[in-house]
Amino acid sequence: MKKTLFILLMALSNIVCLAKETSVTSPDGRVKLSIDGDSYSVYYDGEVILSNSSAALILDDGATIRLSDKVRKTVSRNEVREHIVSPLYRQESFDYVYNYLRIDFKSGYQIEWKVSDDGVAYRFGNLNDGQTVIRNEKAIFDFAGDCKAWLPYSTNPKKPEAMAFQNWYTEQRLKDGSDGNLAFLPATVDAGKVKVTILESDLKSYPGMFVKAEKGKNSLSGVFASYPESFDNYRGRVQRYVTSTKDYIAKHDGARSYPWRILAITTDDTQMPVNNLVYALAERSRISDTSWIRPGYSAWEWWNDWQLTGVDFEAGINMDTYRYYIDFASRNGLEYVILDEGWYVPQSGDMMTPVKELDIPALVEYAAERNVRLILWCVFNVLDDRLEEICRHYSAMGIAGFKVDFLDRDDQEGVEMTYRIAEMAAKYHLVLDLHGISKPTGINRTYPNVLNYESIFGQEEVKWSTPETDMPKYNVTAPFIRMMAGYTDYTPGGMRNAAKADFQPVYSKPMTMGTRAHQVALYVVYDSPLTMLCDVPTMYEKEPETLAYLSTLPRIYEKEIVLNGQIGEYVTIARQAGSSWYLGGLTSWTSRDIEIDFSFLGEGTWTVELFRDGVNADRNAEDYRIERFTVRPSDRRTVHLASGGGFSMKITK
Repeated sequence: MKKTLFILLMALSNIVCLAKETSVTSPDGRVKLSIDGDSYSVYYDGEVILSNSSAALILDDGATIRLSDKVRKTVSRNEVREHIVSPLYRQESFDYVYNYLRIDFKSGYQIEWKVSDDGVAYRFGNLNDGQTVIRNEKAIFDFAGDCKAWLPYSTNPKKPEAMAFQNWYTEQRLKDGSDGNLAFLPATVDAGKVKVTILESDLKSYPGMFVKAEKGKNSLSGVFASYPESFDNYRGRVQRYVTSTKDYIAKHDGARSYPWRILAITTDDTQMPVNNLVYALAERSRISDTSWIRPGYSAWEWWNDWQLTGVDFEAGINMDTYRYYIDFASRNGLEYVILDEGWYVPQSGDMMTPVKELDIPALVEYAAERNVRLILWCVFNVLDDRLEEICRHYSAMGIAGFKVDFLDRDDQEGVEMTYRIAEMAAKYHLVLDLHGISKPTGINRTYPNVLNYESIFGQEEVKWSTPETDMPKYNVTAPFIRMMAGYTDYTPGGMRNAAKADFQPVYSKPMTMGTRAHQVALYVVYDSPLTMLCDVPTMYEKEPETLAYLSTLPRIYEKEIVLNGQIGEYVTIARQAGSSWYLGGLTSWTSRDIEIDFSFLGEGTWTVELFRDGVNADRNAEDYRIERFTVRPSDRRTVHLASGGGFSMKITK
């Protein structure tokens, strides 16, 4: 009897021990999540990638929701398959397949985990009624081994949560720390066998996450903007900014889920630009009919400073100038013209009163007769202060949407403002291009009328950057990191192209770093359903070959493949639209030969139109050639890219 009791007690003891550690693997068995006590670890092919990492919610009443809290029940499901239809995204649909675990705590909170072949995601949930105040969230990502990271640091070290979310990537060892400065997401860590990119999705009514690297530690810690308490306005644009904050990060009433924390796992750099976890984990579309949402190319005046030449009127913010931009758009099949800052007096904060030089209804009518629509620039809080009045007024007038700028924060109230604007714009069939804002977190799935997103060190930076700023390197880094989060309004298309030795910052007549072919390739490489032609119409009209090539590229695509690439060095992306394929290839300041394997094509003979660097593009960056030839799927072809160069291909059956 004693022996039997002893055996039974030992068996129960083993069950208790096993219950302390819970694991979930990916459908292919290569990614493993292990939860043990208050920490979790992630493995790839049996090798630890993150160890003893932490996730917790710290409440205002002093309670902390931990992974080790008392469990009420667990729910698990294997091989969950979601078929996701994704209008206006980088592909028309895709499958998200994962294994699922949910742990319900006795406290009324829960945590969900989704483990897929390409990453691990978790989020907390709150099932309680009443008001909840979250003092802080604990998100610590401890990496195994000495890791290299790519971190985009805040450009405002004194108030790091308040800036435009635009910077290059600092490549560093994690252990070297960050001198207290914060980096915004996405952030990528080379963990040896794999790269891990930290992202977030479904960021509603909650602050976005920054990360901080601490000296001597091989980890990143999540940091969140505090809840705003008081505000003031910058007089120049009536742009609102936070002057003081509460001692907590978020508050809400009733039950809710919190944002997804994503660890995207890639074994090869070519997997990074096509990782779909941010889109897959976002809330489904709240817009049942998306047929009115029109992607397109836009003529644009701010980057080129209204520098028309050879015209018989004074160029600037006036009717003649915008009629010229509209005519240019119409002649070349461009869907939009953007009226950027200056169509209303920014210092007034009054979007309902355009400047006296412009008759907006007349411009709308002029554009409509030419199958062109107008988008108006504005400041986030200026639009939000009279949101429905402004949306109703300009929608009735025939305006297509707004380019909304200068939020420069992602605290809870800032995030709520973004969703509020997206919802109201959708109600009045208005599209949005969001600038001065943090990275995408899936709002383009929830509100597909959000056609583009900045949060990128884009082409506007060359207007004031020094020659030491390495834009070609950034241009072959951002597709691997930033594009994992979603759309990028990079604003390509500059026609004054400069080799490395020739570049200078010129505000009114800006140059671009790298070749003409590099600029053309950007239109294919970057995800961008609403894309600018950033230079002045009269510059394009002097270069009809380049203009014809650009204006006939598709606006959206059905499929995307990364043919080759290495982060910070080069990238080649192929996109399918209908029965045709379009390729874009970029390199850093290092010239190189890229071999294209055409096996992704269907059977038969295909015609290629190649826009490539000219033989003298290393010295004269505006030198290019257009070639035409045929290929079959069994063919390979080498294309030479000059320093800061690129190429683009149109491939038709």
